[in-house]
Amino acid sequence: MNESQWDAHFRSLASGRQPADPDPRVRHLVERYAPKDCAKRALDLACGAGASALWLAEQGWGVTAADRSPAAIDLVRNEAAARCLEVTTHVADLEAHQFTIEPGAWDLIVMCRYLQVDLFESACLGLAPGGLLIGIALLADPENATPQRFRVRTGELASHFRDKPGVTIVHERDPGASRDEYANRQAFAELAVQRNRECK
Repeated sequence: MNESQWDAHFRSLASGRQPADPDPRVRHLVERYAPKDCAKRALDLACGAGASALWLAEQGWGVTAADRSPAAIDLVRNEAAARCLEVTTHVADLEAHQFTIEPGAWDLIVMCRYLQVDLFESACLGLAPGGLLIGIALLADPENATPQRFRVRTGELASHFRDKPGVTIVHERDPGASRDEYANRQAFAELAVQRNRECK
């Protein structure tokens, strides 16, 4: 979808919607791998309607959320206010690099259901020592030979981090093209990458 279509989508969610629960993969990976002895600074990239950002704020994280859609950011702001939560928000086109990921600034970075390969390097550098990067992306349909821009092939997501200095893959899961435990119709690759604590 283009920008106006995304805005229309998020505006349609604003009327009478029930706040979405965070993706269960995000909850699981945060609870299992996120650092405990940290300042709890979290960044949600391409936050959409803010399910992950709002849940993290409820867990005591200081959250910054960025998305290209003003309508999505309005949803996050309004829901945060309704829940008496503090979430810092930015309208920013990530593909145009309108948001700068400051080096060493984040204990947790989430990219859930969003794929932008050229953000991986700055996201890794944006992690504080011990910080966690969570990536969840749609798996490509193996029967579709045409390019699938925002999807990954089996093993592709992890391949971007496997030999990257300063970080360690602590979790990877590719359920293949079959349905997985969290999705009825779509399969996802999931990854958690931790910045080595000796990195400064």
